[in-house]
Amino acid sequence: MIRKNPSGHLPVIAESAYVDKTAIVCGKVLIQDNVFVGPYAVIRADEVDDNGEMEAIVIGANSNIQDGVVIHSKSGAAVIIGEYSSIAHRSIVHGPCVVGDRVFIGFNSVLFNCRIGDGSVVRHNSVVDGRDLPDNFYVPPTEHIGPHTDLDRYPPVSASASEFSEDVARTNIDLVSGYKALQNEF
Repeated sequence: MIRKNPSGHLPVIAESAYVDKTAIVCGKVLIQDNVFVGPYAVIRADEVDDNGEMEAIVIGANSNIQDGVVIHSKSGAAVIIGEYSSIAHRSIVHGPCVVGDRVFIGFNSVLFNCRIGDGSVVRHNSVVDGRDLPDNFYVPPTEHIGPHTDLDRYPPVSASASEFSEDVARTNIDLVSGYKALQNEF
């Protein structure tokens, strides 16, 4: 469902993107080329700041927002998802938040008030809250990274984790064209 927010903003969705009919995309949202938005995802830009303004939620080209993902923002803050990035099933990305290019966010992970550097991998059931991560950073499964977490104890992204991330992004780009071809059949 594509709909306006109370401020009157309507999503802008690239013709080449695919948004599942069960997904909800509301408000000041920009979805760029070849993006896949899966079933039951919610991307909602509707809160305003103290001046009545809001920044957009932007989903970069060739990225994928998988089943059940929730993307929202506090008090009109921006949420930016870079290009070729994957936000896996049932994750929550709550702004203010920036996810770089070629990033993988694993199942059930939560991001809030943070920046995730290009090429990073946040594995399943992890939380990044109030802490920016550099490029090519690796967060193992079930970790909680907060404002005072010592980042030096984490290894860089391995080649296999990077390859997995790239494979997920490629697979979802292929799904865009496949589902778009089926759009008129159901």
